[in-house]
Amino acid sequence: MSEHDIVLRGGRVIDPETGFDAVADVAITGATISAVVPGGSSDLHGRVEWDVSGRVVSPGFIDLHSHCDDLPSRLLQVCDGVTTALELEAGQRDILGAYARFAECGSPNNFGFSASWALARMDVCGLDVSAGLPSFLANIGAPEWHRVLTDMEHGRLIDALSTQLDAGALGVGILLGYCVETPAQEYLEVATLAAASDVPTFTHVRDTGRPDSGLFGAEEVVTAALSSGAHMHLCHVNSTSVRTIDQVHALLDRARAQGLRVTTEAYPYGSGATGIGAGFLDPRMLESAGLEPTDIVYLPTLERVESAERLEQLRSEDPGGLAIIEFLREERPDDLGFPTRALLHADTAVASDAMPLVPPAGAAAEPDAWPIPAGTKTHPRTAGTFARIFRWYVREMRLLDVAEAVRRCTLVPAQIFEGVSPDMKRKGRVQVGADADIVVFDAESIADRATYASPVETSVGIAHVIVNGVSVVCDGTLEPKALPGRAIRGAATLAGAR
Repeated sequence: MSEHDIVLRGGRVIDPETGFDAVADVAITGATISAVVPGGSSDLHGRVEWDVSGRVVSPGFIDLHSHCDDLPSRLLQVCDGVTTALELEAGQRDILGAYARFAECGSPNNFGFSASWALARMDVCGLDVSAGLPSFLANIGAPEWHRVLTDMEHGRLIDALSTQLDAGALGVGILLGYCVETPAQEYLEVATLAAASDVPTFTHVRDTGRPDSGLFGAEEVVTAALSSGAHMHLCHVNSTSVRTIDQVHALLDRARAQGLRVTTEAYPYGSGATGIGAGFLDPRMLESAGLEPTDIVYLPTLERVESAERLEQLRSEDPGGLAIIEFLREERPDDLGFPTRALLHADTAVASDAMPLVPPAGAAAEPDAWPIPAGTKTHPRTAGTFARIFRWYVREMRLLDVAEAVRRCTLVPAQIFEGVSPDMKRKGRVQVGADADIVVFDAESIADRATYASPVETSVGIAHVIVNGVSVVCDGTLEPKALPGRAIRGAATLAGAR
């Protein structure tokens, strides 16, 4: 009789692809699920065996919107059940370098990247983008890239993106909302490149400084899908649509009914986070959008911005400094309905938009520090997005059942990439032959603990997290030196053909 590496006994096994939802034993051999036996009383044998009766055995959560580039923030994600975390909205300028760096340093969860339109655009405009996302934040308001490109620069931009797709990028990340000066034709040509390469685009929609900007931004995404045939993914539909979410959903439903591939994601919070120098945080844009400087908290000092003059000062002195923007107030029932409807719409993926960590004031940066030092700041979505779905929408509000919440956190994001990366066909499932990325949690106690005041508190109620067959969380305890994450790469289907 063969012996498996790990056997999970007697859990409620949920496979969102087949609809299997029953008590079963699950065996893992190497990095693969090697047996799923219904009934929970099999004769499977493992070198390690865990009794998981009374708990849910789910595919590992797949986060397709993560800006976590350092080890501590990725460990926070693993404690929230995230076994795959992808940087797709902002992306990377040097795809091969990014994959090589992650492979060398190690990651507790799987990783992958899109080609970064914003960083490529900054690069052709003469800005230094060698540091990746920190470079983007530092240059967020630089006038050099806030303009129309010359024909030569535009050609270099398309060539740069094409090169990154050939190198295995999972699509093209387009931070359009951060450079509203971009001509519509440029956006369409980037979408056309993505269509020719058979990869998705991931768009942060353009902001026009008015309360219904999200609707106009979504219309531009749909127009690009119609014009180019590309798969267009609309990032964090909750934060860009805000109070127009119902109109945006109606638009997307009509687009899908016409056969256009337009997908979405959302996170369960009423506030966002970004660099304070972003154009849409200009005091004049805020006013047009129905917001005020007091809706912004500057994270390095936890200062609530009290005036337009102070906001202008912070934007000038530290444009890349992270800030939380309260576009909705979660304590208000009317406001709370908008992110709830954003998440509940059919086939919306859960995605965190996890942010980098801001060290305590005056403390030296410790890139690999664990536990994370007290006073470290970030948005709580970095640590708690997925557990919050089960606490809030499943257990407290009873708007999703456990199986549907699992599907939104696993299979829905995996299916966005199945045509791009063969790896994703083996994720988001609990089936024989699938990758052994698994989360075991207690549906009655899983909960986020991260708050705006204490944003790096780890989630609870998650007993085990397994990544590629390696235990990263065991009996609720993180093993911070376990780094089994693997690269998720695009197939580069048309490499050399353009």
